[in-house]
Amino acid sequence: MRDAITSGEYAPGDKLPSERVLAATYHGARNTARAAIQELVQEGLVRSEHGRGSFVRERPRWMRFGRRRYGNSMRAITTHGPFGAETRAQGKTPRVEVRSAERVPASTQVAERLGVEPGTDVVRRENWYYADEEPMQIGITFLPWSIATGTVLAKAENLGKGSLYGRLEEAGYTIAYIREEISARPATREEAEGLDLPAGVPVIDLWHTGMTADKQPFEVTNFRMRADYSALDYDMPVED
Repeated sequence: MRDAITSGEYAPGDKLPSERVLAATYHGARNTARAAIQELVQEGLVRSEHGRGSFVRERPRWMRFGRRRYGNSMRAITTHGPFGAETRAQGKTPRVEVRSAERVPASTQVAERLGVEPGTDVVRRENWYYADEEPMQIGITFLPWSIATGTVLAKAENLGKGSLYGRLEEAGYTIAYIREEISARPATREEAEGLDLPAGVPVIDLWHTGMTADKQPFEVTNFRMRADYSALDYDMPVED
């Protein structure tokens, strides 16, 4: 069944045969067929709907445009930041939900990337991102309190045209370099529920650091992206 799905014999959205039919086709027991379907569900290839059956999962792809996503031309066309520009470029409608903005001490992970001492005050902004109302990623941004204090950056609200990087540029911090560290891991319960992740689908865990022209870090964002929909696209010069 896995081979039939990956080869395209069963296309995305197709309904799989019932457990009874699978058992007869492969000369096995219905319990074996049920276990096979559950294994495909865990692998993220199949979704089961109570009372309707099992279906091959559709996998629409949302492309993240790497360094291009931080250019002025991309962010100038939307109030939803780079994500909004990417989403509209792919024919979808973006929505960003600002869940919170609070003053917190920087963790070791955040402090190392911002070049400050652990415990230094930062603003933590938590955003949830949607494309055509489907949850795509979580972004948790950390900004030095010295930059954010007294500005809209410290408030739990949308940031207007140009979004985060527009407001940072107004404060004298123009993004010129980025560093992105990418790994994958199992989703937490909150992530799995909030992103509506099927069983067995991990998250892409991406740490982004924004820097000025003299490579001073001023912003760190930890993105948790659903791995079944997300793809990363980077182009860059090769160093000697």
